[in-house]
Amino acid sequence: KGRCSPSLTAMWSRRSSQTVTSRSKQHQEHEALAAAGELNEYRLQRRIKSELERIAPDRLFRWCFQSRRLPLSVMVSGVAGVGKTTLVQKFIFDWATGKHYQKFAFVFFFKFRDVNEEKMSLESLICQKHPHLQDKLPRVLEDPEKLLFIFDGLDESKTDLKLRRGEAHELCMNPGDVKPVTVIVASLLKQTLLEGCSVLLTSRPSKLISLEAGVFHRVASIVGFLSKERERYFSMFFGDERVSREAFAYVRDSQVLYTLCYNPSYCWITCTALKPCFIARAGRPQPTPKTVTQLFVSYVTHIMANHTQERPEPQRMRDTLISVGWLAEYGITYRTLVFQPHHLQVANVEFSPFLTGFLVENPQTNDSSQVTYSFLHLTIQEFFAALVHYLDYKEDKFRDTMAKARSCKEGDYEIFSRFLAGLSHPATKMPLEKYVGKFSAEVSRKVIGWLSKMNYEELQSREDPGGKRRLMNVLNLLFESRN
Repeated sequence: KGRCSPSLTAMWSRRSSQTVTSRSKQHQEHEALAAAGELNEYRLQRRIKSELERIAPDRLFRWCFQSRRLPLSVMVSGVAGVGKTTLVQKFIFDWATGKHYQKFAFVFFFKFRDVNEEKMSLESLICQKHPHLQDKLPRVLEDPEKLLFIFDGLDESKTDLKLRRGEAHELCMNPGDVKPVTVIVASLLKQTLLEGCSVLLTSRPSKLISLEAGVFHRVASIVGFLSKERERYFSMFFGDERVSREAFAYVRDSQVLYTLCYNPSYCWITCTALKPCFIARAGRPQPTPKTVTQLFVSYVTHIMANHTQERPEPQRMRDTLISVGWLAEYGITYRTLVFQPHHLQVANVEFSPFLTGFLVENPQTNDSSQVTYSFLHLTIQEFFAALVHYLDYKEDKFRDTMAKARSCKEGDYEIFSRFLAGLSHPATKMPLEKYVGKFSAEVSRKVIGWLSKMNYEELQSREDPGGKRRLMNVLNLLFESRN
């Protein structure tokens, strides 16, 4: 669910691969503008034509004319849900079926979220996931030019890559050296370990700022669906040409919703939320959402109504969403995307068929009895983190969360704050209240009070280089609150 074929997702590579830092800032701006609903597609197309070149996934490690070399280190960047993991899975599938890159004898795929905070050697890292290679590993590693290592989700790593000057003494020299996984990855990129091997990393744009410029021979970005691709996705999702045309026309008339659909995961959530609005099974269709919060309320109520026949009673459903909400809030606070079973126990979350509309199980590759959990999408986690304050108001926790949201400069709380503002509006929260009871009026008052006390003159100051982005975010909060 919510995934797309990489052929539907535009991918672009900078003609000059020298500076990671500057282009990451551009893409952070792009991400902020897109989330704000202010993406001008004409300007994007012009910028792409002047600064970027389109590149197919099967050309990531092909000859680069600008640097005049075969790239050994490649970074694929993209915002949450745009298809980075799907891209590398398709890349591996095409390699395994002989469609491309047959120069690689072995392709090793790892997720940073699965190897966080672990110290090990490259040998043990490989054998942990591929135990059948234990006896053959020396032969496998003796020809590095035939090896490709893929590390997915650098932004989910809790430690930074050791790529700055002066950190070379920490790098690995041999596959048996025991180091943190980020040091192993840095050693592969710096070619102090297995010289000649190829490395592919994926990351959200925000993580690229801390990386040394020029460490990657090619930096590519997945920019998501362009106009025709969004329309095609709607057509494939709804099946019925009339319904898909009506739903897409509605989204196209809403700048906020239309811009959200550049992201394949958001496109799926949008279609799922709009389905009951345009397909009336009995009686009148549901009202169509106008804000991002209303869209996610529609999505959650749709899952609650139709995802399983084992729907809990209202009070039990409220208690379940409260438990899930505190789990989500913990994750937002401590930057946790993958939850262990003990996290669910502490939050009093009992995994059930009802919850599979929001939480997914992730069985471990090497041990099917070990399972971790994650939300279907980071934005769903942020929605529940905001919702729990309305369902289970605790003054101290709310005060602490608001303080962190106000002081955070990295954008971690931007979407969370939009949901918090949006849920303060009576018409927005009404569909959910039918299932789980009344929301806290105190939280609504505090949120509106927070919005009214902002220094709007300071936000409009031209002297502040980040003022425009912050002002745009505040305007989004006002738009979501409908106040």
